[in-house]
Amino acid sequence: MSSTPKTVYLNLSEITEVHEKDVFVKDVAKIYCSDTNLQNKCECVKVKHIQEGKSKRYVETALDVIRKLEALDPSVQVNNVGKVEYIIDYQPPKPPHYVWQWAKTAFVCVICFCGAAFAIMTFNNDANVRDVFQELYKLVTGTAPEDFTILELMYSIGLALGIIVFFNHFASWKINTDPTPLEVEMRLYEDNISKTLIQNDGRKEQDIDIQ
Repeated sequence: MSSTPKTVYLNLSEITEVHEKDVFVKDVAKIYCSDTNLQNKCECVKVKHIQEGKSKRYVETALDVIRKLEALDPSVQVNNVGKVEYIIDYQPPKPPHYVWQWAKTAFVCVICFCGAAFAIMTFNNDANVRDVFQELYKLVTGTAPEDFTILELMYSIGLALGIIVFFNHFASWKINTDPTPLEVEMRLYEDNISKTLIQNDGRKEQDIDIQ
């Protein structure tokens, strides 16, 4: 008499960073089964052993994972609710280089600050903002300003506040729980990289002729 089928739900992540050469199911996916013992066994199934010692991304398929899970127990029925193809991003363990990390962070901050300042200054010059403020000050007060006025000061404060509100982030403080525009762009960038890696892997050794 055949055993009762046991359903195992498999939810693979699109990309997972690992630091060990032996990669198990629990490292790249979430597993659920009503049988806790079977769930634990499935999580400990090895899906890949990385031979190389350098950083590299490997494109794998869910079919290989399903095949290994079903070989674990003949009564297992795998229901894949995640990705069909997934990426293992192997990063060998390295000692942290805090000085180099802080140096890179400082360099990026300086570049962003100078670039943003240059963009704002060129916009103000192109739009002739200072002359506009002087004319506006003269219309309201009836006298020509001799130097910078409160309009320039409030404009500078409003510009800084506008940037903080738009990016929804200042140091560790956030206005609300919505992702910032930078986080959205980074997520789109990561998604595009993952899709490109998977598509390129599927087109290996294939020539495409453009007529």
